[in-house]
Amino acid sequence: MVSERLRALLAQVGLDPDDFGDPAEAWRRLHERLGRRITLVDRYELEGRELDAEERARLGAEVLAIQCPGAEFAGATRADPVEVEPYDPAWATVFERWRERLAGALGKTAVRIEHVGSTAVPGLVAKPVIDIQVSVPDVDDDQAYVPAIESVGVSFRFREQGHRYFRPATGPRTVHVHVCRAGGEWEREHLRFRDLLRADPVLREAYGALKLELARRYRDDRLAYTDAKTAFILDALDRPAQ
Repeated sequence: MVSERLRALLAQVGLDPDDFGDPAEAWRRLHERLGRRITLVDRYELEGRELDAEERARLGAEVLAIQCPGAEFAGATRADPVEVEPYDPAWATVFERWRERLAGALGKTAVRIEHVGSTAVPGLVAKPVIDIQVSVPDVDDDQAYVPAIESVGVSFRFREQGHRYFRPATGPRTVHVHVCRAGGEWEREHLRFRDLLRADPVLREAYGALKLELARRYRDDRLAYTDAKTAFILDALDRPAQ
């Protein structure tokens, strides 16, 4: 039995909530209509049973191929557990150190370097990983920035349209570096969501509660933890600008 939310969405796309057929095809129908609001955890739910780690990995690859066509991983993925902690004021200082290193390595290639993600929001619970957004003129020109970013101690790990991702290859996962096009959608969404959370304590509290619940539920499934936040983020971004 699927949740009331998913039952309503299935009916919305013309599928019988009690007999929607192949879960993969039902998820594709939902995604075609609703886009990013249909997530990996919805795909899990459509299976109607408990899934082991191997099955979740298979479904994760299936969903990612649809959500991010052409996406590529460079090197092995890491299944680090999700750990959410109270806000630490030291995170801002850690970001500044990384910002200086990246600015020195990239020079004028970096149009802007911003602290994004939950560690950039005072008072918000977060995984203790500093998310850094580097905006460049042309995200497709990898040679303009990949060697420079790797020179400061992180490795290129993921490519998708409009976004490149770096993290430490070994040791603790302390920082993520995201590269995007200056003025592009990736940059705008991440900066706006960060600023909304900073400005609105009610939104911040609700997001923190969601993160804690998802960290409990998907501690060993980082992709599901991340994707399950999407609807909340899109709802916040859809708010009229103040």
